[in-house]
Parts: sequence; C-alpha cells; structure tokens
Amino acid sequence: MVLLEVSNLKTYFYTLRGIVKAVDGVSLTLDRGQTLGIVGESGCGKSTLAWSIMGLVPPPGRIAGGSIKIDGDDITKMREGDVRSKIRWKKVSMIFQGAMNALNPVYKVADQIAEPLLYSGAPRDEAYARVAELLEMVGLDPKIGERYPHELSGGQKQRVVIAMALIMEPDLVIADEPTTALDVVVQAQILNLMKELQRKKRRSIIIISHDLGVVSELAEKIAVMYAGKIVEYGTAEQIFNNPMHPYTQALIRAIPRLTGPVTKLEYIPGSPPDLRSPPPGCRFAPRCSKVMDICRSEEPVLEELEKDHFVACWLYRR
Repeated sequence: MVLLEVSNLKTYFYTLRGIVKAVDGVSLTLDRGQTLGIVGESGCGKSTLAWSIMGLVPPPGRIAGGSIKIDGDDITKMREGDVRSKIRWKKVSMIFQGAMNALNPVYKVADQIAEPLLYSGAPRDEAYARVAELLEMVGLDPKIGERYPHELSGGQKQRVVIAMALIMEPDLVIADEPTTALDVVVQAQILNLMKELQRKKRRSIIIISHDLGVVSELAEKIAVMYAGKIVEYGTAEQIFNNPMHPYTQALIRAIPRLTGPVTKLEYIPGSPPDLRSPPPGCRFAPRCSKVMDICRSEEPVLEELEKDHFVACWLYRR
C-alpha cells in the first residue's frame, strides 16, 4: 500500500539574485514498510525534498507546484495548523542533518524528546515513561535524559535525535545524513540501529545521503538526484548492478574499493550547475562523458526502461 506519493514537486527559493529551483519536477512513491534511499552530490536538492515532505521549507523557499500525499492527504493543500496537528511527527518525522545542531542547548534531553507528546496532550508521567523506553530502544541509559546536549558524545546525540523522531510512532521516518560527522564505528552502530527499527517496527524510511555505501546498507529502492531532478530511480539491485544513467555510473565508480588491485580513485570533473539558471537540455550534459548534441538542447524525461527502473537519459530514447 502506498504511503507517500510525490508528484511533479517543485520547491523554489525566491532570492534577490534569482529563483533557485532546488527541487524541480520530482515524482516518487514509497510503500508502507519500505526503505527509499535518495543520493546525489551536495546541493542537488535532497534535503530540500525532505523539508518539503515535512512541510518545513524555510523562507524564502516555498512549494511552487506539484503535490505531496501522505496516507492520501495532500499536505500542499493543507493549512499549516492542520499539517502540524495531523501530519508532522504523527505520520512523518525527521532525523535532522547534524545532531550537533538539532538539539536545543538550554533544555534537557528528556524534555526535548517529550515535547511532541506533551504538545498533543499526553499526561506528563506517560510522556516521560515513553522517553525512557525510547532511550533504551536506541541503546542509551534513560538517565541520559537528565543531561544537556553538550554533555553527550556525537553518537549519543544522534541516537537522541532518532528517539525524538520516533516519539509519536510515525509511519514514515526521514533520515537526513544520519551518519554525518560520526566516526566509522559509530556510523556502523547507527546504521545497525536503523536496520533493527525498520525490521521490528516495519516503518517506512527515507534515508538521504551522498554516500552510496551508507544507502546500500538500508535501501530497497534508490532515487539518484542531480541538480534538482531525479535522473534514475529503481531497486537497489538495479541501481548497483545495472546503473544506466552516466551520473549514477560515475557515482558508483567513485566509491573506494576495499578489495582488488589498488587503482586511482575516480571523480566526476566539473561542478553542479547554478540552479538559478540551469543549462538547457540535460543538466548533467556539461560534465557527461557520453554527451550528445541532443543532450545540450532537449531535456530528457524519466522513462521506465525495465520494470520499476526509470532513467532520464537520451542514450536510451526509443
């Protein structure tokens, strides 16, 4: 059953220097209990897509078109008060990027985790009992709830933010770069924790990352974003075993190898385009090793080339 349906979403930032088309015509779906990975370089629109699904796009940004349906409710047509009371934290929650900055330094951890429950009218004793239960679930001593954020390590803060996202038992959890700034040991612990939460609770998860290795650990489906658009979308097996878009292929070639002969690490030359004035045609064309004349003038559309595998590239035009 479909839980999330995003159709032709456009989220723009209206600045004095022009309109930044951060998300420009994105469509995707997510079923209940499924995990979706969204990958791409910094600045490609991943986090803006997440903020859009949460209904939290900061000014001067706003949703300029399209729809976001969560369990059938289109949040783009709802008032902010209704989104806050019916959708946010209850149906969809978010593990914000950078746990170091996601916590209020002047409030104790337990108070911050309990806030959504208290706001919804839950009795204080029940709310804090739930906080203790969640802290244990994410592998922390409930006594940590009496500490302030500056008294915790980076890994502990990340686990607290995960507990915050789960306090209202939402159907969908969005994890925006959940392992950023953590060492490899703590990264592995956080990924294992998210695997357990998905396996035991069967919640839908969107994991956003520029690290394909992290996404491969969790995701069943993967959307590859470039310059505000999805350029390839399919199952994890399709994306890793049969990448079709030149950008996806380049991202995979750039992953460091732990086995086999030592070779020079590949990279993608050039830089992503300025989203105030993206190039005509395919936005990856200026950096693509397989570029053709048509790529520079006409924009490719996302087409299904095999079952559940969508690609936006003129190499596969019919």
